[in-house]
Amino acid sequence: MHGPAEKKLRPARTNATRQKLFDASMELIGQRGAAGVTVDEIAAAAGVSKGTVYYNFGSKSDLIAQLLRHGVDILKARLLSEAGRPGADPLVAMEVMIGQAMDFMDDYPSFARLWVSENWRTPSEWRDTFAVLRSELLAVIGAAIVNVAAVYPVDETVSRGSLETAIFGACFVVGLDRQTYNPERTRDQSVAAIMAIMRGYVVK
Repeated sequence: MHGPAEKKLRPARTNATRQKLFDASMELIGQRGAAGVTVDEIAAAAGVSKGTVYYNFGSKSDLIAQLLRHGVDILKARLLSEAGRPGADPLVAMEVMIGQAMDFMDDYPSFARLWVSENWRTPSEWRDTFAVLRSELLAVIGAAIVNVAAVYPVDETVSRGSLETAIFGACFVVGLDRQTYNPERTRDQSVAAIMAIMRGYVVK
């Protein structure tokens, strides 16, 4: 038996169609928000028929859920690209992961805005979807923290769950803040600020 979140996260039929819809949707949603965009507009911007959208996704709600899944899959692939390299310093690996997150925010700013604006909205029709995707991203960050703790002495009084959340939230907020209010701040400055959280976890 599949729950609502699992149903919404079923794989799209083609990655090419999904990527086109993702790119078009993110641009439109970035301008007007998810509620202000219609399936007709998304289909037209992506260069596909409205029927194709409904055939692949079933409804606008399912389309948005699939686009959230697609964006998180892109982000996860980037975060994991540096994870687990033999002999890698886990703090350096964490720094690279955070840099990948900053690059993702630069490449898909509208996705980051959608995530931040909808994730904590109550109620949200994508709450179950967000819960699934959020747990996946936190698991990636959590694994990186475990790798650090296996090599470095760390402050065991710090809740690892809270630390995961702090780094996760900082990536989105710092990335969006740089784009919206402080474009003069560099990527490396943003990464260093978030890494300060992680470095504070390591006992000197």
